[in-house]
Amino acid sequence: MAFIQCDFYSDALGISSSMYVILPQNAQSQIGMSSKAEQTKHKTLFLLHGLSDDHTIWLRRTSIERYAAPLGLAVVMPAANRSFYSNMVGGADYWTFISEELPALARSFFPLSDRPEDNFVAGLSMGGYGAFKLALNKPDQFAAAASLSGALDVSTLDWRMPEDFKRIYGTKELAMQLPNNLFLAAQELKDSGKPMPSLFQVCGTEDFLYEDNVNFRKHAEELGLPLTYMEGPGDHSWEYWDEHIQQVLKWLPLGR
Repeated sequence: MAFIQCDFYSDALGISSSMYVILPQNAQSQIGMSSKAEQTKHKTLFLLHGLSDDHTIWLRRTSIERYAAPLGLAVVMPAANRSFYSNMVGGADYWTFISEELPALARSFFPLSDRPEDNFVAGLSMGGYGAFKLALNKPDQFAAAASLSGALDVSTLDWRMPEDFKRIYGTKELAMQLPNNLFLAAQELKDSGKPMPSLFQVCGTEDFLYEDNVNFRKHAEELGLPLTYMEGPGDHSWEYWDEHIQQVLKWLPLGR
């Protein structure tokens, strides 16, 4: 695997950001057996961080590079600050950045496939929210999305993180509109008749976000969304996420 760090500036959005990228290496010929190079354009997992972290955290706290190596999968890990992957009332337009500019920028730098069936998104906590937000609002861009201990119910954030909530959304009325409200986004996607990305949701039963996850699971099941749901003992911790990102990678439709 090749590991690359990029720092960049968005002229259109006025956002300075960074990303770590893990790229598969081409197969090498071996004596006594045939060898075939990997596809020109790599399948890609956009892997999102949580509220208190940045683009470096998945590499620092898990073995994501080792887990992705045998899969021929590129991993793009962008920084989005404390934005909840949203266009902020008191900050930058991170939703536009993460949903439009980042994929185009990453593909301009690296040989990444732009086919929806080759693109996936996952994240933890705030990043789990971001992953489902992308999949439900941009179903034409992603084949699958995974949320690990996701902060999936935006209606609870005004009391969980009041200062951040005010800076990001301004008012609860704005927070409950599209694209921010995942419950509404799921309903809109269902009603649209568009193809739905596959969803994977996991949360520990001791996690403070467990009830929010149960509520979203019930909503998704009522709508008939293609959701794989898992729960079990665990809290909001890197031990839990390191274990379950491996399950996410096994679940992804990589055509193995």
